[in-house]
Amino acid sequence: MRFRALCLLLLPMVVWGQAALDQVVERCRKEFQVPGIAVAVVKDGKVVVAKGYGLRKIGDPAPVTPRTLFPIASNTKVFTAAALAMLVDEGKLDWDDRVVDRLPGFQMSDPYVTREMRVRDLLCHRSGLGLGAGDLMFWPASDLTDEDILHRLRFIPLATSFRSTYAYDNILYSVAGLLLKQVGGKPWEEVMRVRFFGPLGMADSLPGSRFLKADTDVATPHAPAEGKLVALPQDPFNNNAPAGAILSSAEDLSKWVRALLAQGDLGQGRRLYSAAQARLLETPLTLLPLRPREGPLKEATPTMAAYAMGLGVRDYRGTRLVGHTGGLAGMVSRVTLLPEHKLGVVVLTNAEVTEAFDAITHTVLDHYLNAPPKDWVAAHAEVKAAREARAKAAVAKASAGRDAASRPSLPLAAYAGRYRDPWYGDVHFEVKEGRLRIRFSHTPALNAVLEHWQQDTFVARWPDRSMDADAFVTFALDPAGKVREIRMQPVSPSTDFSYDFQDLRLKPVAEGAPPF
Repeated sequence: MRFRALCLLLLPMVVWGQAALDQVVERCRKEFQVPGIAVAVVKDGKVVVAKGYGLRKIGDPAPVTPRTLFPIASNTKVFTAAALAMLVDEGKLDWDDRVVDRLPGFQMSDPYVTREMRVRDLLCHRSGLGLGAGDLMFWPASDLTDEDILHRLRFIPLATSFRSTYAYDNILYSVAGLLLKQVGGKPWEEVMRVRFFGPLGMADSLPGSRFLKADTDVATPHAPAEGKLVALPQDPFNNNAPAGAILSSAEDLSKWVRALLAQGDLGQGRRLYSAAQARLLETPLTLLPLRPREGPLKEATPTMAAYAMGLGVRDYRGTRLVGHTGGLAGMVSRVTLLPEHKLGVVVLTNAEVTEAFDAITHTVLDHYLNAPPKDWVAAHAEVKAAREARAKAAVAKASAGRDAASRPSLPLAAYAGRYRDPWYGDVHFEVKEGRLRIRFSHTPALNAVLEHWQQDTFVARWPDRSMDADAFVTFALDPAGKVREIRMQPVSPSTDFSYDFQDLRLKPVAEGAPPF
């Protein structure tokens, strides 16, 4: 039965129809434990598929429909890049403008980078910042504003030289949103509604979850917690909306994909942005390191990979592929374009399993490329199992090397106090009921009891077990036996890179010092 279904993928779309795709999606839902999925396929300017599968929320009969909203996370980035392109079209901005000349308060840790950072540099992940630098200011949800983030950017050290290396970041899209407002005169949320959702007819889409209403058709995020799939709240996105706040549906995103494939042309003499800007949005700027995908995913190994402005660019089976993925707590999504084939694929899911959207996307792409039949669900399941086994082994190795009989060098009260990182701010350590606790001043979710690990290292096990972000907390002592510095790092290699605990440099704050 499986072989027959895959062979059907080689038939024309009119014959292939919905049945084979339905089978693949339902296999993904079962194999990867995804409650709900929405899929859209655009070919030659027409929407050939727009369908929902499964449930918006486990335990609730409400189904996913083509109009069900999903947070699209970093698929938001190309909207932000396109909004800046509109300002370029209007002559209000140039891609080569210095950011510091157009946005008061912009400053990087290096004076040269501050001076030379151009508008296009904000969008292509080559700033010199490390992977996910500064993400703890907005992930998990914090009380910091975009203006706070802009000010604190100057305290984040660079990991590499300017424009030398690819390292994905979110924080410079916050800067891009502030620049958009400064130059265009309207906040990012209004720009999304007026310049994109309105003209494209994306009637259901929202620029953030805080705009949801009680009766909105929206998918609930899900993630495993202690081995059980649980429903999560929507990320409020109180800050850095330009990096990932949009909620959209398969139906609405099919309209966006049509516009992308048409280089901004909406027909009847209407355009979102010029064809010249459309080409620039897809022009590679930053090369990505190639990581061969051996074994069951070898066919998906690119020979070129790069990042443009809000879009990734690589090849797939000899043709150019443009697109992006997105991930938030309990949600992942993928938008994929084959421009030369006038093909676009949207996959939205309400669980944190990238293998599901990859298996569906590869299946659809292969159908239109007349590629040999392949069971992408099984291939991605095999890779997922291997990845999880490696993460489990790494955690087990760390546990096996632990000196469980060791004791802390100091009484718990001697570790307590207020500590400060130059860019995040204050983190508090307190002794309550005989146990040491950690509390991040701007991030309510990062508040936990510390468990002693060995010597002067403890483990923070966050109450929200769906985060998969437990972290080692190590106290370094000076010769007098007082805490000189605190360093942190994730316990598991599977922890999302946005939990950038390893970038923190926490040092004691003098008693009576004002908060930061």
